[in-house]
Amino acid sequence: DGKLLAKQHTFDDTIACSEHLITEGIVDPNRLALRGGSAGGLLVGACLTQRPDLYASVIAEVPFVDIVSTMSDPTLPLTVTEWEEWGDPRVEPYATCMLQYSPYDNVNARDYPAIFASGGLNDPRVAYHEPAKWVAKIRELRTNDAPLLLRTEMGAGHGGPSGRYERWREEARVSAFLLATLG
Repeated sequence: DGKLLAKQHTFDDTIACSEHLITEGIVDPNRLALRGGSAGGLLVGACLTQRPDLYASVIAEVPFVDIVSTMSDPTLPLTVTEWEEWGDPRVEPYATCMLQYSPYDNVNARDYPAIFASGGLNDPRVAYHEPAKWVAKIRELRTNDAPLLLRTEMGAGHGGPSGRYERWREEARVSAFLLATLG
């Protein structure tokens, strides 16, 4: 029950799990991080814009954050087949529903946690400009100065850099970011 008009349940469930981890004392509320890529990046972005106070740090890897614009263009790869999951924002009630959780469309002036976003220049699923314009909008509107990084892999696609050592280096970057921002 987490797709189409019920997609908000996905974000509500993640936020509820995050709150539970804090309430039960499993995680320090000042050290909670959230990480996801692609559609999981949408999850990260939606949770970030709905509850920026809840997370100390987020990792959004090739995040699908401009869902309304992307899903409105049937010429893009995957768009038409993905309407079964997200809906078609060119028609109601899907347009209103998607606009309510779209990370890009819900950035506003407030404090944001530390953010590390990534994109791939050759990504056929989530165009590199999605995380780039999302980060630019956050950078423009945010009211604090928490770390806000965007890394665009110039030779990578949707899965990040290829090769065993490049994947390890990327994981090291993410781990270093988390260690630096979570203390």
